Amino acid sequence: MRTQVTIIGGGPSGLLLGQLLHGAGIDTVVLERQSKAHVLSRIRAGILETGTVALMHKAGVGQRLEKECFRHDGTVICHGEMQFGVNFSERAGKHVVVYGQTELTRDLYEARELASAKTLFNIENVTIQGADTDTPSVSYEQEGLTHTIKCDFIAGCDGFHGVSRTTIPAQLRREYEKLYPFGWLGVLSETPPVHDELIYAGSDRGFALCSMRNANLSRYYIQCSLTDQPEDWSDTAFWEELKRRIPNEYADRLVTGASIEKSIAPLRSFVSEPMRWGRLFLCGDAAHIVPPTGAKGLNSAMGDVHYLFNGFQQFYQEGDTRGIDEYSAKALARVWKAERFSWATTKLLHRFPDDSDFDRKMQQADVAFLAENSAAQTVFAQNYVGLPY
Repeated sequence: MRTQVTIIGGGPSGLLLGQLLHGAGIDTVVLERQSKAHVLSRIRAGILETGTVALMHKAGVGQRLEKECFRHDGTVICHGEMQFGVNFSERAGKHVVVYGQTELTRDLYEARELASAKTLFNIENVTIQGADTDTPSVSYEQEGLTHTIKCDFIAGCDGFHGVSRTTIPAQLRREYEKLYPFGWLGVLSETPPVHDELIYAGSDRGFALCSMRNANLSRYYIQCSLTDQPEDWSDTAFWEELKRRIPNEYADRLVTGASIEKSIAPLRSFVSEPMRWGRLFLCGDAAHIVPPTGAKGLNSAMGDVHYLFNGFQQFYQEGDTRGIDEYSAKALARVWKAERFSWATTKLLHRFPDDSDFDRKMQQADVAFLAENSAAQTVFAQNYVGLPY
């Protein structure tokens, strides 16, 4: 088989890159380890930056998003009973939207199928050959048979555990990582959201987040121990703990119900440099991971897609290699800013087990400064809605 760009990974970043390239007349094949049904069953974040929404429209897949998304012009930040709002529209001139990653992925799959673009599922044992030459290829197994795709370029959109990053020789990679001493216990419930904006809450008991997917589907999180298991938390125990961590105003009107999904995610910050080796380009979680606190994971991946698509388009339409040559540096410059914001927001609102009394006082002072200072709120808003590409 022959194509121009082989995309390893059929999640949102790989699919969006493929759709953008298809619109530019560039042929792609997408390889996905799981089945389509499995990919669409995964519960993921749903906060989209303005830039991500614009990329969806550019790819011709923004219609349902625009119709069904929830616009958020700000957020509520709490610490104990203290609470204040940060208005994104006033502070940064932009907003974010809530639109589930599952729905975004569904839209991209439907568009790819409509375009008769090639997507292969249930792929195993992917290997990358010749990435540092002018003739790269990707081999894989499907239904017991081995196949090879010859191509011009390879986009590694296959996540942290994928083959793409580890194909880059270890001596050429530098990896940076911070593991956090807690996780997030997340619950999805068919209940109305407690508020029309997201609530980020810090407390002496730990962090909590009140989010939503739609008018009758809510997503809530609480900070928990890394040793916890989802089955350790009954629905009743979860709701009681959530109420303890948010202001009474919201706890009193919280509508509870049976969970339809419950999971625990560890938190980490991770970056691998560089994001290019020869004709192999890393994209999204294959190269970087952020804590979910600042809603940067999916959106950082979409920033990579922006730079990579522009580089490929410039190469194929103009014969100019500057875009692909500059890809790693440009993507990493934006990634590290997203890492900083996610790290700082996590530190601002979570209870770290080794915090001293002094550390907690500093945390309270940081929250108070953000509550009282318009310049600090502007910086927070600019980062939250997404820094420019």
